[in-house]
Amino acid sequence: MTVDNEIKGRLALITGASGGIGAACARDLLSAGASLALTYSTNKTTLDELIDELKAQAGDRKISSHQCDVAKDDDLTRLFDEVKQEHRQHPDILVVNAGYGKRTSNILDISIEEWDYTINVNLRSSFIITKLAIPHMLEQHWGRVVYISSIAATGTSINGCHYSASKAGVQGLSKNLANKMGKDGITFNDVAPAMITGTGMIPTEENLKGTPGDVKNIPVGRSGSTQECANAVTMLCRTGYMTGQSLLLSGGLK
Repeated sequence: MTVDNEIKGRLALITGASGGIGAACARDLLSAGASLALTYSTNKTTLDELIDELKAQAGDRKISSHQCDVAKDDDLTRLFDEVKQEHRQHPDILVVNAGYGKRTSNILDISIEEWDYTINVNLRSSFIITKLAIPHMLEQHWGRVVYISSIAATGTSINGCHYSASKAGVQGLSKNLANKMGKDGITFNDVAPAMITGTGMIPTEENLKGTPGDVKNIPVGRSGSTQECANAVTMLCRTGYMTGQSLLLSGGLK
């Protein structure tokens, strides 16, 4: 069997790419030779600035911008129509990064509406966007799907049970599909970050003080960077022999 781990010339769709981990993945996959379809929910200006930055190194590769609220089924369907129109194909690589997390730790403070919305954005949308991406990957017998999950999936979290449940569901989705679709040339993995600063959820290490994620509790003594998340994502895209895995990116924090 021929081994094909080449991502140069592939099209990567990255959700939630206007900043943080998504933007770092965009930079890294572009450097690796991929074309990009990038989504934002409300922060168009920031994504436009990122695209302006990336165009300097893109050469003849296309970078497209798409507004998408992943909580809305119609937006996800429209997104795939737009990507096909812009790039003349659907994505070869799918990085499911867009997510939601409100730091409410006590179950008594988590409303039913907050539970439903968190599950919808983090888990339900992951299922829908994956289902939309699969036909093209099946057709060419090659695909890479990488979900950004969280250390919270195992229960360790500065957030609440609703967030942990949503991320645990993403890991289950990934592992199940990896087992079922490995022979179709499609890999499914997730990167599970912990205490990554430079994101909307954790802007700086100051936001971690007094929580279980305080850097004094992290064995390496610091928070992680968005670039380190991108390193792991690109590695998974380049390594077709790895599937069904959850990579804990936590600096040793359990």
